[in-house]
Amino acid sequence: MPVATFAAPILPGKTEAWKQATQEIAGSRKSEYEESRRRLGVTREIASLQSTPQGDFVVVCLEADEPDEIISRILASGAPFDRWFAEAILKGAHGIGGAQEPPPPNQVFLDWKA
Repeated sequence: MPVATFAAPILPGKTEAWKQATQEIAGSRKSEYEESRRRLGVTREIASLQSTPQGDFVVVCLEADEPDEIISRILASGAPFDRWFAEAILKGAHGIGGAQEPPPPNQVFLDWKA
């Protein structure tokens, strides 16, 4: 299954809001999240917080049939959870949406699996 990886900067002052939103996803919104990802064809999603001297980033790994299309599909979705995710995470924490487009696909140079 295809995989996409990317790093999304967190807007200044929004790291705690991002952490709270991920806690909701792992807690009270877990079933909505799982349904959303099944509907979008996502089979695995990893989001890791990486703090750097340049600021905080979320390093994301998405496994799906068309992983490079997932963010655009969430932004265009009318599903309640997807709308919440777009506002809280994509727009709220990363500034993605509206005038700011999703990051372009990465160019993979090395992909090894045992």
